[in-house]
Amino acid sequence: MMKKLDFTTDIIVEAKPQQVFDAIINVRGWWSENIEGATEALDDVFSYHYQDIHQCKVKVVEIQHDVKVVWQVLENDFKFTTDKQEWVESYVIFDIIDLGGKTQLKFTHQGLVPDMECYDVCQAAWTYYIHERLKQLILTGQGLATPKESVLSLAEVKEQLLAKQKGKSIYHRLLIKTPVEKVYWAITTQEGLAGWWTPDTIAAPAVGSILRFGFGPDYFKKMEVLALYPYALVAWQCKEGFEEWIGTTLTFELIPHQQGCTLLFHHDGWDNYSGEFASCSYDWALFFRSLKFLCETGKGFPYPEFNQ
Repeated sequence: MMKKLDFTTDIIVEAKPQQVFDAIINVRGWWSENIEGATEALDDVFSYHYQDIHQCKVKVVEIQHDVKVVWQVLENDFKFTTDKQEWVESYVIFDIIDLGGKTQLKFTHQGLVPDMECYDVCQAAWTYYIHERLKQLILTGQGLATPKESVLSLAEVKEQLLAKQKGKSIYHRLLIKTPVEKVYWAITTQEGLAGWWTPDTIAAPAVGSILRFGFGPDYFKKMEVLALYPYALVAWQCKEGFEEWIGTTLTFELIPHQQGCTLLFHHDGWDNYSGEFASCSYDWALFFRSLKFLCETGKGFPYPEFNQ
């Protein structure tokens, strides 16, 4: 009988074992700021939640300074699986290996196996958090953990945006086989936006900031960030661009999926079903192909490559 393989991944960093250990136990620094409870000592118990999508309670059951950290999942609730408790009694293991000048971190989620319903999305999410967030915290001291959730609920934010929507809308929906965290990065950061829309991008992920997107020497668009709800929703309003674009709103909704993330995009506020409306809808489809490729393969097709 073939043994079920637990999910495992590893990174090698130019850092001392102590730096790796200190980063691991700083769970709010690389996983999520929405964690309640202590995370640094034996028998500490902490709770994690991401909206109403995923909630769990974790206990620190082993601590070997600069060598090993082990968590046990005591409780779990997934919104997107039939068995909402799939993680319960599994173990999350961080092995720290001194390579002399470098350190290897071997991550294992013991009990997370391929026949579990959540496996695809969970292994992709853990890979992202370990290879991107935790690694960055180790090397730079900044891990870009999931930010604190807004005082307003996601439903309230969407209701406020809906009240502003008038006119005709462009809609697109697609599945991107990467975690919602990575897609959110791609639509909020300068590096991400430059990787799929246009390299000539100036952007900062902050409500009220003005994003500038250049398309050749003679044309650019400016967008104001209306809303940011981490890993769930991003909204802009066009301030400068083609006349028909000005005043329109662009909303990116991210929905966790067993295979990654569903993106629902709508571009609202168009006055007419004009030629510009039609060509814009087509171009968005091409750019979202670029976004999908960027997130899934690391290489998008931003302007001017998007229509080749």
